[in-house]
Amino acid sequence: MQETRERVLDALADGPVTGPELAERLDVSRAAVWKHVEALREEGFAVESGSDGYVIDAFPEFGGSAVEYGLDAPFEVEFHDSVPSTNARARDLAQAGADDVVVLADEQTGGRGRLDREWSSPSGGVWLSVLTRPAVPATHAPAYTLAAAVAVARAAREAGVDARIKWPNDVVVPGTDDDGAEVDRKLAGILTEMEGEADRVSWVIVGIGINANVDPDDLPSEADPATLRGEVGDVDRRLFTQRVLEEFDDLRGDLEAVVPAWREYATTLGKRVRVDTPGGEVVGDAVDVAFPGALVVDTGDERVTVTAGDCEHLRPVGE
Repeated sequence: MQETRERVLDALADGPVTGPELAERLDVSRAAVWKHVEALREEGFAVESGSDGYVIDAFPEFGGSAVEYGLDAPFEVEFHDSVPSTNARARDLAQAGADDVVVLADEQTGGRGRLDREWSSPSGGVWLSVLTRPAVPATHAPAYTLAAAVAVARAAREAGVDARIKWPNDVVVPGTDDDGAEVDRKLAGILTEMEGEADRVSWVIVGIGINANVDPDDLPSEADPATLRGEVGDVDRRLFTQRVLEEFDDLRGDLEAVVPAWREYATTLGKRVRVDTPGGEVVGDAVDVAFPGALVVDTGDERVTVTAGDCEHLRPVGE
């Protein structure tokens, strides 16, 4: 957010304040004050003007400036009502040299998940991509996927949802199927992309798609989805997005803390799993996750460390 715009917001939030007072405080012209006020109104801020001056009566439900204001993390937010893919837009920004930018959208029309699977992204969700340039080796990039999953799980739990993490990149809500067996209903998915050399990352993009204020019936039934609306009712997407970004920012600054935090919310650990990997199928008990994000599976004959693959939770042997 432009520095002067942010200072105007701060003043109006503490208002009322008159135009002349605001112009003097910010050392700008009264015309500049008026332009900033009108720009804020266009972005959805309810700026009221009375005899005692300007004051913000309400914040917009969503949007770039709305999320940036009060955000305790150093991200610039680029907002789109609709965009084909926030990750694709973030890649464009990465090629242009941007850093610490969040591409946020109300709707995606061409969202994709892992293995290029289609990801339904209707209006009302939280679809975002974080572009960052960490000074870490390329081998550490998977930790950012784990960090994003923890951030979403924590924000969802603060909202009252029993969110858990399924390896490698899903935030889920536990449920049962028609037979009474436990199933994971997907609340959010994460797609991390990276460019760089072996010893140094050039950039990392962490795409996060969250079924927020969306009806479960508006999502593909075969996905067995969960939504925040379906679990606890509509949430304040502005505040929810801020919490996700703040938690992610804290975790990216301390990657060694990511794996212990991930274990705390993991639903995969302790489960019997089947993992389809590039080298073949691995079946056994998921016993641990190792930095920067590998799943450790006990097959009964050996412990296999899986760095990438599709993971399916199986029913325990004998059921």
